[in-house]
Amino acid sequence: FVLSSGLHSDRYCQCAALFENPRTAEEVTALLAAKLPTSLRVQTVLTPAIGGILWGYELARALGARSLFAERKPGETFALRRGLFLSPRERVLLAEDVITTGKSVLELVPLVEAAGAVVVGYAAIADRSRGAFVPGPPVHTLTALNFETWKPEDCPLCRSGVPTEKPGSRVS
Repeated sequence: FVLSSGLHSDRYCQCAALFENPRTAEEVTALLAAKLPTSLRVQTVLTPAIGGILWGYELARALGARSLFAERKPGETFALRRGLFLSPRERVLLAEDVITTGKSVLELVPLVEAAGAVVVGYAAIADRSRGAFVPGPPVHTLTALNFETWKPEDCPLCRSGVPTEKPGSRVS
């Protein structure tokens, strides 16, 4: 698989399937919401479109917070569109369904800071970074996946002629 991060892997985690059934989504989200310390005082959950939108919405609902998503056009940075905004000092939890490198959620940080808001932490269903994603504010996850990843030029599957599949949402 070619992951949204650009890395290759022999395994893929499709969290969107969790959100096919709203009751399942609610249960999964409640598990993570219960793990979050109340000291975070989350006011808004912000996610990158498109993979994190349902996860962020459900997490915001469980926390009694606002739900926002950022979008980007190819070759551009993330932006809040559709009249969405952040306010100065707003406490923002950045959420992504699966974190491999953390690239998408880290790209949201300048957007939050430009508004004068504050990143209070990160939330993911699955962390497949193998401990490499340590951005500063705390990272809260339901599970860690020890899936091997490779740079494209180091991928043993590609070298052996196995065709790749790109199931993620990132175009570039």
